[in-house]
Amino acid sequence: MIGKIFHSIANRTAALSMKLLFGYSSRIYVVDCEHINRTGGFLLASNHISHFDPPIISSVARRKIDWMAMAEFFPIPGLGHFLRAVDAFPAARDRADRKTIRSAIERLKDGRIVGVFPEGGIRDGARSLLGGAPLRPGASTLAHMAGVPIVPCVILGSDRLYAKRNWLTLRRTPVWIAFGQAISHFPELEKSVARARIEQELADGFQRLYAELRRKFQLTRDDLPHPPRERMRSQPKNPRRRLHRAAANAVDFAMCVSMNLVQSRHRLNGRSAEEMDRYVVECEKLTPHEYYAAPKDVGLIAAIQNGNGFLLTWRSPIETEFPRNNVARADFFPCGRGKAAPTVFMLHALMSATHIGYRRWAARFNELGWNACFVHLPYHYSRVPPGHWNGELAITADLIRNAEGLRQGVIEVRQLIGALRDHGYSEFGILGTSYGGWIGALLAMVERDLRFVALMCPIVNVEHAIWQNPGTAFMRRELRRAKIAPELVARHFHLSSPLHNEPACDPARVLFVSGDFDLIARPADIDAIQQKWRGSELLRVPQGHFGYRVMRETVTRLKERGF
Repeated sequence: MIGKIFHSIANRTAALSMKLLFGYSSRIYVVDCEHINRTGGFLLASNHISHFDPPIISSVARRKIDWMAMAEFFPIPGLGHFLRAVDAFPAARDRADRKTIRSAIERLKDGRIVGVFPEGGIRDGARSLLGGAPLRPGASTLAHMAGVPIVPCVILGSDRLYAKRNWLTLRRTPVWIAFGQAISHFPELEKSVARARIEQELADGFQRLYAELRRKFQLTRDDLPHPPRERMRSQPKNPRRRLHRAAANAVDFAMCVSMNLVQSRHRLNGRSAEEMDRYVVECEKLTPHEYYAAPKDVGLIAAIQNGNGFLLTWRSPIETEFPRNNVARADFFPCGRGKAAPTVFMLHALMSATHIGYRRWAARFNELGWNACFVHLPYHYSRVPPGHWNGELAITADLIRNAEGLRQGVIEVRQLIGALRDHGYSEFGILGTSYGGWIGALLAMVERDLRFVALMCPIVNVEHAIWQNPGTAFMRRELRRAKIAPELVARHFHLSSPLHNEPACDPARVLFVSGDFDLIARPADIDAIQQKWRGSELLRVPQGHFGYRVMRETVTRLKERGF
């Protein structure tokens, strides 16, 4: 009786102490807390980035969690007694311990929560399950043996508590926690199949929660897990970086203001919601491969066959109300090797001021032994309708025109690739910036045979681009006035949002490049798609959305990788 009373007091004291301690030191943001407060026994599986993870996670749960802790902690005087008092139990990291497994199963069958870290220790980067490292099989085995579900959990930010300065008064380090839906132990499946299914579902759950936290809270690179020793080192202040950030933010903000001014010239009609609904209904029937299917163009094939020099023009397969936009155009810059050389397609940014810089880069690619092709994207350069500015009509509150413009760009590049391939050109690369990067990402969703896809500050999260981006404030006002809801727009994401899709080409050939200070194509969104497109590479550049450094570093990286 006395033992039970002591046990209860110890647990209540520990819980209250943790709430007070981390309430003082941290601001804890929790997503989907209802999953951790479900009834019955279940296994809680979390990533592990610091020694603070168990008490922080316990502090946000209404139910008590019995943590499986490293056996090395229990012989330590004081610490071992505390761990036992709060119902933690030892687990060996290098072997399966029958006593540990038996204890865990008994607790789970008794309707309790058992917390585990499937990584087997503190991990970050490529060694972490968030970075794509494989899960240890222990969690799936335990869940299947006990006949209980697994609730995945992702915690970020707790590793910053290793730095002493983050414990200063009123510092309150942010910590983010997300809980996922319970994963079944699949009792209807054969044992080996069930365990493999649990592991796959758990790995996917971790990645979804990781992406959700980064997207929801717009997390930066510093918010993501770092090695404890790196966090412990004092970070010297970098005035130059702060200056770069301020300058980049000022330029991005000014460009966002100009984008809103341009959009203010375009208002929606009273039938826009009905038209959008009809368009989405038709699009929901299509796959990306059907939506972006590229018919062969006889005029384009003839132009390439006749060797019409630097200029290729053909009739766009998508008819719009603007005749000038219905003529597709690409400037082709062949190198000395001709058909034996690979070809890079340069896809420019929205409202790109001039093509002079791209011509210079075309010459640079020619020197590197590549053919270069500068594509005039819809509503840009030679395709600007009279009375409008360069790129003005590509992105406005008219979401149907926006989607059809993207579709037009993707199909026309696919026509180019097909026509060149028919005439002996065999390898192709994509180099896209911002709006062009968006089209490049959509191309990666439908083109399997690409030597590389380099996407610089691409628009990959359409949900953010429409409903949160500072450059689309007027667009949002028009959409709300026309009663076009986010839920309606989201029904088109399977065709238009790269973040909501997977690549058809080899992800290892995809290079994402993000600006550290980008306000438009947020680093968190680029991080999220890079994690989702497993095997792709991420390059970070200290600039905003608008700048020239990103192109130089991208080409340098492509050369280093031998593309």
